[in-house]
Amino acid sequence: MEQVHLFTKKLKPTDISHALSFPTHALEAFSFPEGSHTMRFEAVDATDNVWGFCLSTRLTGAHPKPVLLRSSWRRFVEQKGLIPEDRVAFFMERSGEADDMVRRYTVRAERKVMMLMGQDVWVDLEDVPLYGPLN
Repeated sequence: MEQVHLFTKKLKPTDISHALSFPTHALEAFSFPEGSHTMRFEAVDATDNVWGFCLSTRLTGAHPKPVLLRSSWRRFVEQKGLIPEDRVAFFMERSGEADDMVRRYTVRAERKVMMLMGQDVWVDLEDVPLYGPLN
């Protein structure tokens, strides 16, 4: 399977408290049912937990403004302990090029733990306890 990076986003307070604003360009990786503006999908995290998300777009207006609905996103935020300035990354693995290809999504939650030689160092939140509190 080929893995495709869909997006990485540094989280803002509204992404934590409400819904995750989803980049419009990433919509091409999802198949919405005909006539629908919402779809459900599952993504697997670094520990092989499966997370169910609901992706939604606006019904009106020139821009779709996609979001992961709070009803599905909030559980992930709480379980991972996400805070503003953390980041999430979504990936898609696909087999084949046809419309009937199999798609498998993965999600990563990361926190910046340090700067090294002028570069931010991010680790999966599953590994953050290994680093201890950040000061």
